Order: sequence, then C-alpha cells, then structure tokens
Amino acid sequence: MQCMPLLGQPSASPLAYRLGRLAVAALHAELASAPKPGLVTPFDSGSHTDMDAAMFLRSLFALRGYFVAIAQAGIEDAPFARLRDLGIAAEAAMQRATGGVNTHRGAIFSLGLLTAQAARLHAASDRPADADAVCKGVQVWRQALLAAPLDPHSNGQRMRALHKVAGVREQAAMGYPVLREVALPTLRATLQAGGTQQAALSQTLLQLIACVDDLNLLHRGGADGLAYAKAQALRFLADGGTAQPNWHQRLSAIGAGFVERRLSPGGSADLLACAWFLHGQQRL
Repeated sequence: MQCMPLLGQPSASPLAYRLGRLAVAALHAELASAPKPGLVTPFDSGSHTDMDAAMFLRSLFALRGYFVAIAQAGIEDAPFARLRDLGIAAEAAMQRATGGVNTHRGAIFSLGLLTAQAARLHAASDRPADADAVCKGVQVWRQALLAAPLDPHSNGQRMRALHKVAGVREQAAMGYPVLREVALPTLRATLQAGGTQQAALSQTLLQLIACVDDLNLLHRGGADGLAYAKAQALRFLADGGTAQPNWHQRLSAIGAGFVERRLSPGGSADLLACAWFLHGQQRL
C-alpha cells in the first residue's frame, strides 16, 4: 500500500511513518502514566490550571505529521536548518491546537531530534539503531545546535540564564548523556527486573527528577522548589522506588506536595518520553 503524502510535505517512507507513530505513542505513554507528581495525567491536571489531558491529546494530534516529516528528513540526511524549520512549524501547530499553551515545546525539540537521528541511522544500516547510538548521533548537529538563536524571553531560557544551568540544547550537543547514563539504564533495569511499563516509567521519571536541573521546576519554584523536588525523588528512590508495595500511594503523596507548591517537572517528563521512544525504536 502506498503511503499518503503528508500535508505540505513530499511522500514519506514506511520507516518514517513507523518512527513518527512511535514518537507520538511515546508522548501518549508519558501522558497516560499516573500518578505523576505535578504533571498532567488522564485523571488530574497536577500543578497546572491552564491545561488538561484533553488539551494534550489535541496537541498530540496536531504533531502527528511533524514527527513523520522529521523522520523523513533524517532518512534523507537533511541539513539542520530543515529540521529547525520543521520544529518551528510544529510549535505553531501546537499553539493553534492549544490556544497558545505550551504543552510539548521541549518534546518538539528533543524527541524531534532523536526521531530524525533514529531514522537516519536505521536507513543507513537497514536495521534499528542502538538507543545510545541514537543519542550520540545527535552530536552530528552539534555546531548548528550551539549556533541556533534562542528566545531570551521564554521561561526556560530566563531560568537557564538566571540560575546558570544547562538546558536541553546543551544536552543535545553532548549526545544526551542524561538519557544514556540515567534514563535508559533505569528503564531497562526496571523492565528486566519484571516491572510493568507503568513501574518502569515512574521509576525513570523519579530518577530524572532527582538528577536533572529541570527548568520548569526552577521557573515554578526557584532553587528551593528544585531542591525540594529532588529531595522528594531521592527519598522515594532510596526507599525502594517502584519496588515498594505501596509505591502508588507514595507517589500520590509526593504529588500532593508538588501541587501545593505548584511544582511541575515538565523537562523531566519530556526526557521520559524520549527514553520510552528510544527503547521502543530498537524493536521496530
């Protein structure tokens, strides 16, 4: 069966469609994961008053074509400027779908780059790429990434400058060490130990919260909020994480503390979706 062309794009290959669907499925898996401290789930809006699960689903629907298109761009070894143009158009589509609310800006950037690189490596070798290789492969765009202009008025960039911490652009330029060294090993270990998908996602999210200087947490709670979130995550992990029999209740209690303080680890949630995508693309 011949694939129908994307709106405004040339016809994409079956591989691009498979990887594009997988990227959207990874974002949906992150959304469906619950409980999730401070974050939107199908059951509540966490610390957010301007978004809910229905809005996230509208955003995902609007981004379907983007992930297929950026996968096709990766297959064609397109220049970084092409990837950036696709990302800018995707952000505009997201904002139209959400009424201007930022639901997936971080994922458009990181998951988009990883989808393009997974497609590039898969097409070059005619087999799925190792997840760590996909992360390291993003460094092929290192110079362009570091030279790309930033929006100094965005919440993330203001926090990055104020608190002198690295953001996802630096992570991308380094080949996403946080995914290779933190998220993917945690995800793999939990699944190999017999944990469910939900347990693996929750364990990985809390490990990310414990390790990442999440710009969303800094924006909402400052340095104190970030420290509080990290301490809560570290305590949960030290007590056994999702191996505890009552881990759902523990996460719900942590979530209540996040909501009380209006904390939301959105950057960690984006990385969680990236890790789930990387895990899945190895099996295509």
